[in-house]
Amino acid sequence: MVKIQERGRGKFKPAPDYDLDQVKGVLLEKIEEEMQLTIDEPNTYDFEELHYKANKANIVSLFCGAGGLDLGVELAGIDCILGADTVSDAFKDKEAFNSIRGEGLFHHVYSNDFFKEALETYQKNFPSEVFTHNKDIKKVKQFPKGDIVLGGFPCPGFSEAGPRLVDDPRNFLYIHFIRCLMQVKPKFFIAENVKGMLTLGKGEVFRQIVQDFSAAGYRVYHKLVNSRDYGVPQLRERVFLVGVREDIDFEYTFPNPTHGESPLLKPYVTLKEAIGDLEEDPGDFFEGSYSTIFMSRNRKKNWNEQSFTIQASGRQAPIHPGGIPMEKVDKDKWIFPDGDHNNRRLSVKEITRIQTFPDWYEFSDGGNEKMSKNGRLDKIYKQIGNAVPVQLGRAIARPIAQWLYQNAYKEEKAMEKVSLHEHGQNGVQTIK
Repeated sequence: MVKIQERGRGKFKPAPDYDLDQVKGVLLEKIEEEMQLTIDEPNTYDFEELHYKANKANIVSLFCGAGGLDLGVELAGIDCILGADTVSDAFKDKEAFNSIRGEGLFHHVYSNDFFKEALETYQKNFPSEVFTHNKDIKKVKQFPKGDIVLGGFPCPGFSEAGPRLVDDPRNFLYIHFIRCLMQVKPKFFIAENVKGMLTLGKGEVFRQIVQDFSAAGYRVYHKLVNSRDYGVPQLRERVFLVGVREDIDFEYTFPNPTHGESPLLKPYVTLKEAIGDLEEDPGDFFEGSYSTIFMSRNRKKNWNEQSFTIQASGRQAPIHPGGIPMEKVDKDKWIFPDGDHNNRRLSVKEITRIQTFPDWYEFSDGGNEKMSKNGRLDKIYKQIGNAVPVQLGRAIARPIAQWLYQNAYKEEKAMEKVSLHEHGQNGVQTIK
């Protein structure tokens, strides 16, 4: 796509073809512009407000949203200590999970997002000692130190669903992720984005992104994965970039699928398994008519399948699997044979499950009573739809957690035992 200097709905026009040299020139120009846009202003937080733990891998989270990736990484870190089955059982209950959160390898220090309600959600579900920063990342002058940087940088400009502009300014927020890496120099980073970033500009955009991350001093591993292959009841393809600092002797390998049609794998998780028990009590859901665009294709899976991708919009939420399947009656036209009134969008409780957040996870709608119910609900749909499915984040982070456990955590525990012996203490020591 190219941008035409016109106002109105027709300003985005498809380019007949891409000249890769021209695309690269545009990218380099936009990267330089993005760096110049950074406002050099004092930090709005004091580094002394940050809480670090010397015996943990400290996390800095950018574009943290509601915390799906952060929670998945945290789970991976507890798995190494207590075992995945034990953690999964505790995860079902907020009180039980909070009782084991301190046992893991990871510790969240700083989380940033510009979406106020998403950050409020993060605050409701993560320990109060995490510093949450509601600020435009372009205006964060200095990022705090950390061992791991996480972030799903915003992706509308890469999406295959909308106009895909090579020079869309939303495509360049990843530069500030890289700026953080260059300041902080963490051991690892994990970044996530939509499938469309792979093909924008005939792949030149993605090649430039990988090159930029590599130039910050990291070996970059990338892969397109489908969340249903890791126990998520949803067809959701996303690109992950994992970086390992060049001086660290660790070769990251993406985890093999745990679920699939092979007899060697667990079966895919179905909608019936995930949300079947909510059929009589689904909770609130976005209400209203369905647009012509919405009805241009099938939006309804059956109980034995996985959900369509959960979008960051209540109006675009998939239809609940109950009742009669949708029927195609013409090109780009589907209907509900049993009528619109017998079909509803998936509820907030249901998409929370489909994105593998626990039932106890609390979402903020901003508390604006003057806003319509649909308006408040849409803020929650947006948070959930933008999130990395928790169990997918857990799987992607597990190889890093295992390496840290084998190479750092055990060494720390050994040093702790030596220190206890040398100081003659009787089994109790607090590491600050």
